[in-house]
Amino acid sequence: MAKKKRAAVRLEKCQTGIKGLDEITKGGLPRGRTTLICGSAGCGKTLFAMEFLMRGALDYKEPGVFMTFEETPDDLAKNFISLGFDLPDLVSRGLISTDHVYIERSEIEETGEYDLEGLFIRLGNAIDSIGAKRVVLDTIEALFSGLSNTAIIRAELRRLFHWLKERGVTAVVTGESGDNMLTRYGLEEYVADCVILLDFRVEKQISTRRLRIVKYRGSSHGADEYPFLIDEGGLSILPITSLGLDYPVSTQRVSTGIPKLDAMFEGKGFYRGSTILISGTAGTGKTSLQATFADAACRRGERCLYFAFEESPSQIIRNMASIGIHLTKWVQKGLLKFHSVRPSLYGLEMHLLTFHRMLEEFHPDVFIVDPISNLSAAGSEAEVKSILTRLIDYLKMKKITTFLTDLTRTEDNLEHTSEEISSLIDTWLLLRDIELNGERNRGLYILKSRGMAHSNQIQEFLLTDLGIDLIDIYTGTGAVLTGSARAAQEASEKAKELTAQREAERRLREQERKRNALETKIAALRAEFAMETQEVQLMAEEERKRQVILKEDHSKMARLRRGKPLSPRALPSKKKTKG
Repeated sequence: MAKKKRAAVRLEKCQTGIKGLDEITKGGLPRGRTTLICGSAGCGKTLFAMEFLMRGALDYKEPGVFMTFEETPDDLAKNFISLGFDLPDLVSRGLISTDHVYIERSEIEETGEYDLEGLFIRLGNAIDSIGAKRVVLDTIEALFSGLSNTAIIRAELRRLFHWLKERGVTAVVTGESGDNMLTRYGLEEYVADCVILLDFRVEKQISTRRLRIVKYRGSSHGADEYPFLIDEGGLSILPITSLGLDYPVSTQRVSTGIPKLDAMFEGKGFYRGSTILISGTAGTGKTSLQATFADAACRRGERCLYFAFEESPSQIIRNMASIGIHLTKWVQKGLLKFHSVRPSLYGLEMHLLTFHRMLEEFHPDVFIVDPISNLSAAGSEAEVKSILTRLIDYLKMKKITTFLTDLTRTEDNLEHTSEEISSLIDTWLLLRDIELNGERNRGLYILKSRGMAHSNQIQEFLLTDLGIDLIDIYTGTGAVLTGSARAAQEASEKAKELTAQREAERRLREQERKRNALETKIAALRAEFAMETQEVQLMAEEERKRQVILKEDHSKMARLRRGKPLSPRALPSKKKTKG
């Protein structure tokens, strides 16, 4: 007999509203169960619990009770306002109930049985007063600070967690870390259904907060360490494992802002949403090129977020104005936003969280980081590569066109990045110095550009009062010439061309003169020939007439010889003479 399959009952979850946490917990904390938040002092346990409670009340219409054993209501109100929450207002609206339970360690004596019945009554009244769905207890150690009997502590902890579960509330309990244990007593983590460890570490004078889900009964979850940020907007946790290679791509092309550079990309520019790397040694014009891209994006009405690790916004704006790129107007219109910070200010994970937070707040179409090589001051090469990989994948998923600059340390290996991210880059522009005849000039060429035809020619890169210009490098004699050498060679060739042109014009004039002389001579010969022809014709006519007369004379003489007198008409008339 086949067994009937029972319908799987999935664990119901309670959304926290904390950025990133619901993603790595696959939906939130276990609803109706207890979650333990543990960690050392200053790692953010109380702020975590506060935001869990506030987000529930404001975003999910789930009232909550905050019971503290250490801080007064006034201190709580000040702590809540640091995250932008008005605690007194929420209390007056019946969304939040607070209760400060004062416990003096010296007043607790182990005289026999110790139980939390009074706490249960007090907490139960607070839950019932507002119909609470969420409960926070901060911190659990204060309840047992005067006890050393682990059997009593274990029993009462079980009673507490079981009581909270029976009430059907989703509870968050905070606890201090112990020596080589997650909590001080080493018991809470075994009773709780979900345990989240917060860590605040300092490495090489750089601090970083991290979160790890130690256990989660009845649910899969992210098991890595996740960096998180605490600021005026609350907690932000970066889920790094969810990024994949299934992001969409665009076939739309966007202009670089430099017509001659667009021409090197089939006259169309980059793909929208692609990642462009600009690398080169110091002073080759990387920042100027990125500022040109930012200006072009703003001219199209797109929003641009500019992260600078070396210069302040005012300095960038001033320097770019010297080459005709005026960025102030875009900042004033809200299309361009700068964020300048030293990379050593905090760790790599915090930088990545800052990237994500500002990207989500500003919603840019174009994102610029100048330069990524400075991130090496906050971590190792492997860590920098990991951070940039996650950042680039996130930007591609959001279809944000990205421009990154990288400072190359040596001229010997320009086609190399210290971060080893060349395989992640869609288009790679390389700027280099060209030294010749005691002069240093800039050159630009495209090392690679995926999915499009592109020029393989090196262009001379000029920074002018009207922006960036590209000029074909002289290669006519087999040598590469730039700057004044190119100008001198071009002037020499132009002079030669002018001389050759003048010589050709002189020869044409000489040829024209000869042609005219020849035509004149031919005309004279034709006239002479015509005159001679006329004379010949006259002579021929006279000869014809002479022949006629001669023929007539011959006829007359023949008749005379035969004795035939000539006709009277033929004879000459005789004149009469006087006798």
